[in-house]
Amino acid sequence: MTSRTRWLLPAGIEEVLPKNAATLEQYRRKLLDLFATWGYQLVIPPFIEFTDSLLIGENEDLDLQTFKLTDQLSGRSMGVRADMTPQVARIDAHMLKSECPTRLCYCGTVLRTRPETAGGSRSPLQIGAELYGHDGLASDVEIISLMIATLQVSNVQNVLLDLGHTGIFDALIEGENFDAAFKNDLFSMLQRKSTADIDSLLRTTDCKSDLKAAIGSLVDLHGTKDVLDRARSELKIGGAKVMACIDYVEALSETLAPQLNATEIHYDLAELRGYHYQNDIVFAAFDAQSGDELARGGRYNNIGEVFGRARPATGFSADLKQLVQASKQTADTNGKCIYAPALNDAALANAVSELRAKGEKVVNALSADADEAAALGCTHILQKQNNKWVMKEI
Repeated sequence: MTSRTRWLLPAGIEEVLPKNAATLEQYRRKLLDLFATWGYQLVIPPFIEFTDSLLIGENEDLDLQTFKLTDQLSGRSMGVRADMTPQVARIDAHMLKSECPTRLCYCGTVLRTRPETAGGSRSPLQIGAELYGHDGLASDVEIISLMIATLQVSNVQNVLLDLGHTGIFDALIEGENFDAAFKNDLFSMLQRKSTADIDSLLRTTDCKSDLKAAIGSLVDLHGTKDVLDRARSELKIGGAKVMACIDYVEALSETLAPQLNATEIHYDLAELRGYHYQNDIVFAAFDAQSGDELARGGRYNNIGEVFGRARPATGFSADLKQLVQASKQTADTNGKCIYAPALNDAALANAVSELRAKGEKVVNALSADADEAAALGCTHILQKQNNKWVMKEI
């Protein structure tokens, strides 16, 4: 590597310069304050920990996204977190051990081996909230409402909410002698909405024609609320379990609709997003104008079982960098800035301290002959007048 290339960063790894950093920090504070008003307590999980606790359940996707290394002290495998939800689940299950519903929130950088979208970041600033200890409509409504409030505070106004339910897919294939490879292939095809691949796979599969038709129809079961009526007709073979999932999605949307104002609700019954630990309702929020996914979440009951304490849980997360980009707003870094001359003067030092205590920005000159106030973006200067230091516009 030459001196001309030493400054290059790996693909998908970015640094944040002052103006954007100020905006990110402004939004981070606003959102964590929002979470606090809803009763969510901040936790700060470690950036790295043993892979045994990071990679829980059937998390092949998460495993592939995780950078791994060997701990020189213990010899055990460690991973750099690619997702903070398993960490927060560990904290709830093993560290807090509360019997009441627990509301936790977080914000921190995660690192991934590859971006989730072409040209995307491999180091998102993940922010989110999790609710443990309650299974049912009330907690799902709360966490989705908080997700929408998060976007509104981030100045994303035109939001489309997408609802799905992993239980529909699970109930359809339950009891069939499908091997893991078939399930994974079908899962991937449904995510891609690849009708041709699904049809080809099902043609070589030994199962009832009605079941093949139901699985194939999942791809097209997306859109407005009439999708739910179509689903009840086309997925009858799934029986009571599938009908219960559809009924839950409808009840959830009906409860949410009056609370979400102009937020449009969309349904996608083939949506199985997540890192394979979600096992019930799943949801995502999109920018209605750009179509970009801005936040996602779902229910992941019993995620804490591997830590010795199974609890129902629901939550969501977003990339704060992406939210700031979608907001199209930047922090005002061009406000009042006061320049203080380089003098060994106790009264001047006191004046500077008093101004900073009031929240004013004061920059000290570093040499007596410096003439840099304008270059530093200062708008005012401290000058001595009648034995007092006063502020004057430059």
